[in-house]
Amino acid sequence: MNVHTVAYNALPASVRPHVAAIGYFDGVHLGHQAVVRQAIKRARELGVPASVITFHPHPREVLGRTGYTRYITPLSDKLALLANLGVEEAYVIRFDRAFAAVDPEGFVARYLVPLEVRGVAVGFDFSFGHRGRGTPETLVRLAAGRFPVDVVAPVTVAGEKVSSTAIRAQLLEGRVDEAAQLLGRPYSITGRVVAGNRIGRTLGFPTANVETAEPYVIPAHGVYAAEVAWRGTVYEAVVNIGVRPTVTDRAEPTIEAHLLDFAGDLYGETIAVRFLHYLRPERRFSDLDALRAQIARDIEAARTWRKTKA
Repeated sequence: MNVHTVAYNALPASVRPHVAAIGYFDGVHLGHQAVVRQAIKRARELGVPASVITFHPHPREVLGRTGYTRYITPLSDKLALLANLGVEEAYVIRFDRAFAAVDPEGFVARYLVPLEVRGVAVGFDFSFGHRGRGTPETLVRLAAGRFPVDVVAPVTVAGEKVSSTAIRAQLLEGRVDEAAQLLGRPYSITGRVVAGNRIGRTLGFPTANVETAEPYVIPAHGVYAAEVAWRGTVYEAVVNIGVRPTVTDRAEPTIEAHLLDFAGDLYGETIAVRFLHYLRPERRFSDLDALRAQIARDIEAARTWRKTKA
């Protein structure tokens, strides 16, 4: 997928006609996927590439609203997921206060038209322009005679509307199973394995300490049944998120993954941790023997849970 950066009043030097799915798309969840699929369908009808027009950073982060300094899918993950859906071009608009002041009419006239869009797809709750005054209905009106606008209805799972807000809440409460249903895949965090204090190794359960370079939403503290993807192979795992109160009681949470039936050195390697099921909250144990016994029980619980899903 070709990625183009768009700044305020600074468009790419050359573009080709395309049909764009427009939105922030944090999570690339089932609702976002429906918007992208509609853009791809329209693009095929018109014989042009399918693209996305998205924004970075999140508008709420730039405008100082709380809760949006971390992402379900940081930009690199988001673009990779969109490419896997079949998107050929991505236009990433740098969202800053100058761009935030552009009104809906300006967004269409100064960005969409010069970017050679031949059609757009948006979600039912899409908003754009200064103070979010533009709605899908606004876009349909402004685009009349220029390009068609497809407005995609909400997607629901078990009666719940799929949204990034709902997924964030589920992750922060440890409800990773439910988040996976809305995402259409397990929630995943990618990071580099760094050296820890090797306590897990002395207990007989070596762990990979995962350091993230991207600002992911971190699920609730606790122990999870998970899987780890590394170099094309997926391993069953038990993952702890927390401050390790029995051994260190850190101020900042860590992500530690114990890969089941794995022998090897992962230091310096990049792995993806996929969260499948919340097993229990993090707690302090009386000593290392008690901690060792609980880890063994966690592994058994993770294996048992997997068997119920097989």
